[in-house]
Amino acid sequence: MKIDVNELGPVQRKISVELPPETVTSEFSRAYKNLGQRVRVKGFRPGKIPRHVLQGIYGDEIKGEVRSHLVEESLGEVIKERGLQIVSRPEVEANELVEGRPFSFSAVFEVKPEIEAKDYLGVELQKVKLTISDAQVQAALGRFQEGHARLEVVGDRKIVQRGDFATLDFAGSIGGKPFAGGKGENYVLEVGGGHALPQFEDAVAGLELGEQRTVQIKYPDDYPNKEIAGKTVDFSLVAREIKEKVLPALDDDFAKDHGECASLAELREKIRARLEDEIKHIQNEGLKEQLIGRLIEKHPITPPGSMVERQTRYLMERYQEQASRQPPSDSSPAPSPDETRKSLETRAARQVRATLLIERISQLEKIEVTENDVRERVDQLVRAAGERAKTVRDIYSRPDARDELRAQLVFDRTVSYLLERAKVAQIDPPPSVVDEPGEKS
Repeated sequence: MKIDVNELGPVQRKISVELPPETVTSEFSRAYKNLGQRVRVKGFRPGKIPRHVLQGIYGDEIKGEVRSHLVEESLGEVIKERGLQIVSRPEVEANELVEGRPFSFSAVFEVKPEIEAKDYLGVELQKVKLTISDAQVQAALGRFQEGHARLEVVGDRKIVQRGDFATLDFAGSIGGKPFAGGKGENYVLEVGGGHALPQFEDAVAGLELGEQRTVQIKYPDDYPNKEIAGKTVDFSLVAREIKEKVLPALDDDFAKDHGECASLAELREKIRARLEDEIKHIQNEGLKEQLIGRLIEKHPITPPGSMVERQTRYLMERYQEQASRQPPSDSSPAPSPDETRKSLETRAARQVRATLLIERISQLEKIEVTENDVRERVDQLVRAAGERAKTVRDIYSRPDARDELRAQLVFDRTVSYLLERAKVAQIDPPPSVVDEPGEKS
């Protein structure tokens, strides 16, 4: 077998192979022998069918089978022998296959880049000093209090105000014709909550109970519902009920009922501890991003296009899934599909670079995970899945899913290994930056 491997680029290779006549003949003989054992031809016993008969019936099929087998076997042998790490499907060009003659073909594919990892221990990083102030604790406590507010019917006024929860009947039409989703009864709207177009909320504010009001709403061109995007809709509105949010008193009883604490003071400390945990998580994630950024700067590798494309598709799927659950804000136009894809391609290329670099470092530092590590992580994911536990368990019973999980565990363990050995300097935050971690207790 004659082999020629050419480097077409940093991550692209071309293999040219020529197989001798005897290899081709041997493969044809094997294929016809196997065929004769499994097919039935009238007038002949199994295994005794003359080859010329088989050739007349199955010649084209056998030629295709032989071609595929010769390419797969010889290509796999060359790839293993040369230690090539292929990341794309080979594009094969083959010459005519004739029994008793040499057979040649070429294959072009992408490989992982060769990375000479260096200076990855003791990377200099900066961590912003962050502390939790009493004001931040009070703000988080206020959000927690608001989350347990109750709605009560307003009895002393009949005019809808901003901040109210108005129960509405509405019917929309375009040019006198109703449209899908344009009608609602007993629909509760938080007026000023930003859950509807500003013009719609403005129309509801000031509405009197029982009053019927007709308003015109001009929808923006990029509104998610294409049926009404860019059009003017006539709405008939009637307010049926007004409720307002009533906050519970911040006292020890509130702490016992909603915070599982003996006192309000204990609830404050619980919230402070949670905010501090969030700060640590934010700091750690920031260090990870810094570390990966520094490594990418030191190792300007070319990411294989096929890997970037796969990761871009994955990010696009996630983006579209999230967009379907949470439509873009009416106040800011959504980016165009081209802008979105370009942004996600940039992110995907960075993620691929990071994956390849960390993978190489894990090999050099001999960082591995065991099957028991994978099993424990699967158990954690299953426990966290709740009602989807069986689905998650089934997903990770597949070898490909377990391989992906194993790779992620190696990645995380390697990043932690590098962070432990990094040189981290504490710096003061900019005076204008005020961080407000989450809202749960």
